[in-house]
Amino acid sequence: MRLEKCWFCSSTIYPGHGITFVRNDASVFNFCRSKCHKNFKMKRNPRKVKWTKAYRKLAGKELAEDTTFEMERQRNKPVKYNRELVHKSVKAMQKVEEVRVARQDRFHEARMKRAAKQQNRADQKELETGIDLIEAPVARLHREQAQAEAEAQPMAVDQEAAVKEKVEVKQKPVKQKLRIPVEKPKKRVTVMES
Repeated sequence: MRLEKCWFCSSTIYPGHGITFVRNDASVFNFCRSKCHKNFKMKRNPRKVKWTKAYRKLAGKELAEDTTFEMERQRNKPVKYNRELVHKSVKAMQKVEEVRVARQDRFHEARMKRAAKQQNRADQKELETGIDLIEAPVARLHREQAQAEAEAQPMAVDQEAAVKEKVEVKQKPVKQKLRIPVEKPKKRVTVMES
């Protein structure tokens, strides 16, 4: 049984399925379904259409080169029937399929780890920019004071004294308001005579 590959999306075309298009220059294009055929007629590039295997391989979402793909390429060669050869080939195909699935799983896990790290960084950045939405003002003041203290610790004692002197010079004296006690007038109680 000959299994063809779709020219556009690279999926498998089983016998009795798909569309074959032969151009005037005798080049043959096989398509798995009308969706691929229509995209081909619209002159779309399979490497730029996100659902095709060509795009996924270029974008690093699937394994691009692996030795297990060689088995698929060799399957289309016609060979004289031999019972032992068929038995060995079926076993080899099953083993190669297991290896390919394991490699793809490892590749997918590694890719998802990178994606999780990127997502964590994006979440952290969003949290830092929008911290005022979830943080109380008092807690923010405490956090800012703690940061100011942490920044001030590495400075030497001499530098701290110099900084304090500069701050004292720059600050203007605060005028104190005088408070004069004022006596409250006593309430008059008037008695009405009847």
